Amino acid sequence: MGDERRGHAPTDLEGVEVGRRVRLPRGAEPPIRVYINGVEQRQGADYSLDNAGILFAEPIVKEGKIGRLRWLSMYIGLFGSYRKNETVDVEYRIAGKTHLASDLEVTAE
Repeated sequence: MGDERRGHAPTDLEGVEVGRRVRLPRGAEPPIRVYINGVEQRQGADYSLDNAGILFAEPIVKEGKIGRLRWLSMYIGLFGSYRKNETVDVEYRIAGKTHLASDLEVTAE
């Protein structure tokens, strides 16, 4: 899957794989729309739905820990942090009302 399907810039560096599973909010009903970094994902190609929630075809990547030297460098403006940091958002319905859950926790399978 290309980085464009996950909202990454070509300059984003690698991150840490944290898992492929996200639980749906309790009571979530279809239609369910899934986003990574604001980019809508395709059911069947990018993820599947099952009783446990959402299972992504590829691991979700987070920025990981930033060391003290990097924090200091960012603080004084030498450079920023350009690691991948994927967030998962889910749009769903409960009792006919649309809801959005942002930055859901990612777990191992």
